[in-house]
Amino acid sequence: MKASKNTPAPSLLDYPRPSVAVDTAVLTVADGALQVLLVRRGEEHHHGEWALPGTFLRERERLADAVLRSLREKAGISGRVPRQLHVFDDPERDDRGWVLSVAHVDVVPLAELEEALKSDGVRLASVAGEPELIAGLPYGHAEIAAKAVEWIRATYAEAPDPGALLDEPFTLKELRDLHEVVAGRSLMRDTFRRFMEPQLAGTGRMSDGTRGRPSRLWRRVVR
Repeated sequence: MKASKNTPAPSLLDYPRPSVAVDTAVLTVADGALQVLLVRRGEEHHHGEWALPGTFLRERERLADAVLRSLREKAGISGRVPRQLHVFDDPERDDRGWVLSVAHVDVVPLAELEEALKSDGVRLASVAGEPELIAGLPYGHAEIAAKAVEWIRATYAEAPDPGALLDEPFTLKELRDLHEVVAGRSLMRDTFRRFMEPQLAGTGRMSDGTRGRPSRLWRRVVR
């Protein structure tokens, strides 16, 4: 049955609307492990618990701006450009109500997190070494962290060091060590070398041997 021509068109206010949050998984490598950055919640809900840095979207605010605001205010991190990872829309993910999370991810060298980590309210959690802590994160943040780990592993499987986690120049062994940490498993040396060398630029120099025998030094190719 068609609506009458005199029936007013539906308003946006006639539809139920979820709250929208942004949460960011900041990944790095520290102490030989893949780690995710957590912040201690200062809000009343889940007060004092560890969580990913996040916030609710304000009226007329862009998602990217909300992400940068949350990183700056919750973790003391600025100057980054996180990328969208996934939308988490389970209606039960937040016990406060219906909340969608537009999750983001960023890969950050440890040196760029040192200032943030001076705060007692910011810490790193080892993905492999602290599974219970990560599994217990509120608001479905464990699922976001798992998706971020899946993403970084797929990203590093295709390129030498897209997150610039290694200082340049580096040896192939240092690069493979990094990839093994990210992948969470051992990698075959020769297969790794054949795949990575065409994506690297040689420096024409050798390492000084202080971290093993002298080896060729490489840089990332800027594409």
